[in-house]
Amino acid sequence: MSTLLLNPSVPAAECAQLSFVSAVAVADTVAQFAPEAEVKVKWPNDVLANRRKISGILLESASAGGEPYFLAIGIGINLAHFPLDTEFPATSLAWLGVPVPPARDVLAELAAHFAKWYDVWREQGFVPIRDGWLARAANLGRRIRARLTNEETSGVFEGIDETGALLLREAPERLRTIAAGEVFF
Repeated sequence: MSTLLLNPSVPAAECAQLSFVSAVAVADTVAQFAPEAEVKVKWPNDVLANRRKISGILLESASAGGEPYFLAIGIGINLAHFPLDTEFPATSLAWLGVPVPPARDVLAELAAHFAKWYDVWREQGFVPIRDGWLARAANLGRRIRARLTNEETSGVFEGIDETGALLLREAPERLRTIAAGEVFF
């Protein structure tokens, strides 16, 4: 649906936090158009409506010397249609029974919500973003499955750390920090 191009002027490691900024902004946007839906975020960068994926977010960056000179944030929100053959079930605003708004209206609201959360991130850092994301987190405190590059693991989703990494309780004595992967419930 849209791609936002930024020059965030922060170290590349901090740019990953903008995935969470985007997820909270998208969740707020979807909730605005579908107020009856249960809108949640799924680590690391999906938004769910009634436990089905309604939006995905992808960050791409280019850097020089470790400092990004641009960050592209791609955001897709399913308005009228959604893919049927996905491993994680999907949905759209239309499937939720919402009259499909013009894409420009959704984009305007998304831009406003993103600007709000981006300003919070720039002025206050990641903590309020993390708190906002956790307040919307799907399956927090429940068992999940995490698919990593070379393995799959499961455990209780305990939250995210100060960098946005997933905290997974694999066993009573073992808390695993996962920086990249895909989550399933």
